[in-house]
Parts: sequence; structure tokens; C-alpha cells
Amino acid sequence: MYDYDLLVVGSANADLVIDVERRPGAGETVLGGDLATHPGGKGANQAVAAARLGARTALLARVGDDAHGRLLLDSQRAAGVDTVGVLVGGAPTGVALITVDPSGDNSIVVSPGANGRLTPVDVRAAVCLFHASRVVSTQLEIPSETVLEVVRNLAPGSRFVLNPSPPRPLPGEVLAACDPLIVNEHEARVILGEACVSEEPADWARLLLAKGPRSVVVTLGAEGALVADGHGVESVPSVKVDAVDTTGAGDAFTAALAVRLGAGESLARAAAYAARVGAAAVTRRGAQESYPTAAEVDALCCAVPGDAASGGGSATGRTPGRGPDSAPGSGGRGGML
Repeated sequence: MYDYDLLVVGSANADLVIDVERRPGAGETVLGGDLATHPGGKGANQAVAAARLGARTALLARVGDDAHGRLLLDSQRAAGVDTVGVLVGGAPTGVALITVDPSGDNSIVVSPGANGRLTPVDVRAAVCLFHASRVVSTQLEIPSETVLEVVRNLAPGSRFVLNPSPPRPLPGEVLAACDPLIVNEHEARVILGEACVSEEPADWARLLLAKGPRSVVVTLGAEGALVADGHGVESVPSVKVDAVDTTGAGDAFTAALAVRLGAGESLARAAAYAARVGAAAVTRRGAQESYPTAAEVDALCCAVPGDAASGGGSATGRTPGRGPDSAPGSGGRGGML
């Protein structure tokens, strides 16, 4: 019935990455290593991650008619992503400036470029892609009105997955479509705003669910994740690995979760699989270059502590782990792979 397992609507950036001994504070200059350029952007990352796992994947995005745009298109096609929805021109390709410290943590500044020119008109023109896709995923590196238009063009019976990064308040129409809404600590606090009256991640999950999403996933870095729906809140353990670079790990988690949900798995089982994908990704440098194949993810199965999908009941909230691009399993150092 569906031509695609996943349609990703989102950003495509060139990632300009520099290794640093420590990330600079306000007004400070630090020396770093050599500059490396990688294909990135949350939308493009998710599409590559899904395709590497064997999912039939399409990308709706916009890039510039420049070298960075060609780099991104080449990366998508090499991974097996259908780029029929990638528009070219209108502005230079988006760029992300990334610093990575020795622990693998990163700081990111994004210049949207062509991503800011992906419009509701572009979404409506690609309606055939929406009707051909089992699951649609997006993020917030594209304009808010474009995200709203994505929701309004979902095909009956399809599933909508949103990672609100970078976070900002969301209209009720978008929240109501999320199944799930995927957030880390920072994103949860921004979306909850004054409603964030607890320091317990399990409470965040419940409060977010009350805002309208059909389901919620809260990623907690080395502490794993929480999943929440009408049946309650459940914990998903992490996979302990030696993190090298967390860039794009959250995108790998989101893509893997979306693919497994589209295949009919429960939210907890899909999140447990996504945790292994995120853990594998942080053991390599870069974003798209780090994403594992399905066979590589299977090799991590023995590292999952217990049956991630069977531990029902309310989860105990703990202090969340990593930063904006983290995924469950990305925080362990020296653990088993």
C-alpha cells in the first residue's frame, strides 16, 4: 500500500566540525583541530539513518545550488534515500557550526540557509509523497508554518513523529498529531514552560502527554529513555558504549523509532531498538557517516540490560544525561558495546 516506510520533511545542512579540548565560554577563543565538512541537518540525518537500516525512505527538503548542496544529495543517494522531494535553489545550503570536546559532547550553531525557504507551498506540491508514506517525521530546523502544513497534509492512517529541535512552543494542532513527540531534557522544559513544575522526567512525560500528543518519548542520554502513552509511563534502558562523538545521535534514534513504529512494534520495543541505533552511532565520528546498518545494530542486542520492552509500570525519573544531540546509550564511557 505504501511506497515508503518513512518520509522525512526537514533540514539538510553541511556540518562544519572542529575538535576542541573544551568548548569556549562567553567571549572566549580556543584553538581547535582541523576543520572537517560532513553532510548533516536533522532531516537529512534522519533520512540516511532510516535508509541504512533498510527502510524505504524519501526526503523532502531544500538545499542550495552549491557544493554543500551537492555533497548532501550525494550522501542521500549513496544511502539509498529517494531524493525526488529535494528542492534545489533559493538560498545557499544551510550550515551547522559544531565543536566537539574529548568526551564526545558537542555544541552546535545552525545557519538555516535554504532550509528557511522550505515553504507550505512546497509541502502541498509534494502531497503525493505524503500519501505514499507510512510514517512522516519532521523537526524544527524548518519554518513553523511548514511543520503545520506537514500535519495538515498527512494521509489518513499514516503516523506523525516530531522531534521539536531546536525547541519552541508548538500549536495544539501539531501537538495533537504527534505519535510520538520525542524530546530530551532541554526540549521538554521549553515546551512545558511554566507547566514544568517537577524535576522528575517521568512527570515531564505525563505533563507533555497532557498537552495533547498521542504518545511521548523523553530521551535521557546515559539513563536511557521514558515512553508514555495512554497505558502509562515505561522506562527503556540504555546501551553502555564508549562515546566518541554524539553529533546526530538523536536523529539516528528518532529515525529508528519511526521505522520500527511503522513496522507495527510497540512504543517501548521501538524505543529499545532506537536506543541501540543511537548507541552505535556515538561510537564513530560525524553524523551520517556514523549511522549503523541493521546488521550492526543486531550486534548490540546482547548489550541491552534486560528486556527493554517488558519492564512495565511507572519509571523512576533520574537526572538526564547529555546535550541536544544525545540519544539513549550515548553517555556511557568504557561500558560494553
